[in-house]
Amino acid sequence: MAEGLSVALRQRAPIPLDCQLSCAPGELIALVGPSGSGKTTALRCIAGLVRPQQGRISCGADTWLDTGAGIMRPPQLRRVGIVFQSYSLLPHLSALDNVALALWQLPSKERSKMAQEWLARTHLHGLEQRRPGELSGGQQQRVALARALARAIGDGSSAAALLLDEPFSAVDQVTRRKLQQELARLRRELAIPIVLVTHDLDEARMLADRMVLLHHGVSLQAGPPEVVMTRPANAAVARLVGLSNLFEGVVGQECAHATTFLEAFGLRLEVKGGQNWAPGTKVLWAVPPEGVHLNRRSHAVSREGVNQVLGRIEDCVVLGPFTHVTLRSAPGGARLAFSLPSHIARQDRIVPGAEALVTLLPQAIHLMPWEAQVS
Repeated sequence: MAEGLSVALRQRAPIPLDCQLSCAPGELIALVGPSGSGKTTALRCIAGLVRPQQGRISCGADTWLDTGAGIMRPPQLRRVGIVFQSYSLLPHLSALDNVALALWQLPSKERSKMAQEWLARTHLHGLEQRRPGELSGGQQQRVALARALARAIGDGSSAAALLLDEPFSAVDQVTRRKLQQELARLRRELAIPIVLVTHDLDEARMLADRMVLLHHGVSLQAGPPEVVMTRPANAAVARLVGLSNLFEGVVGQECAHATTFLEAFGLRLEVKGGQNWAPGTKVLWAVPPEGVHLNRRSHAVSREGVNQVLGRIEDCVVLGPFTHVTLRSAPGGARLAFSLPSHIARQDRIVPGAEALVTLLPQAIHLMPWEAQVS
């Protein structure tokens, strides 16, 4: 990890921070969390635009910040490119000149040539002389990205990082998808750490190798997006990632190899993998919507199968090709949320009041330490 970006930040005010992250060359880390969680502040600390009360930031062999040693490199001495949400392009300059500004340390001819190369790599060849007002939102975003890459990588003589602060939030959905694809392509070609700030969990899931979940400035959990979103460390993380299927239960007295039995909903559920929990332990447990499978009416289904929950449909919301369903279980009375293709919902007559049988996948159930007053 010595060649990558390493960050540790702590402060009490004005925005509390207690977060750590590391990002290897070629890796993309997503900082996610609700508004006011400290994501942008952490990014600005890395860029040198904000000085934390305590912290250490290094990139490769370069130390950018070490409050204990009195080191605080100004932004212009950090090889870091940043794309802001608003792009921050100078309106009176051409696309070429906006990018060339990031290469101020190079001779004029070399600066112009390299700026053209970065514009070409971001699919802006032929638009070099247009000003921001003559470009579409997606094109402006590409100019901002080209400028950030030029600043971060330059001649490649020192360690670098790329920082992206919700870079796609100002463009329409179609353009957003195209830009996300371009970032995914570019990151394969760039051997530098990339830190993306986003409030969009789906975006983090698509683009990031790992995500760091911040809340009130504190790193609550870090790991691959799939793990953080389906196997949260605690109830707070589960709520922040929108995992609504969160329940109480008690670990059963029986156990088997790689299987834990859980008493919940008045049923005995099987749980595959996870920690070793002592029998009788009160726990919280969660199951992501994709871990709830509808037992199709058109298939022969035994009601004695593993982890089958019988209930009635409380609500159905059709959102294009998918229908979001809420089922009230019996006898436990808990609500389970899941989604299924809309054509299957129609075929199986999944409507409010209908009886339905679902299976909770044993490998999808995740146990967590018990906490009182779960909402």
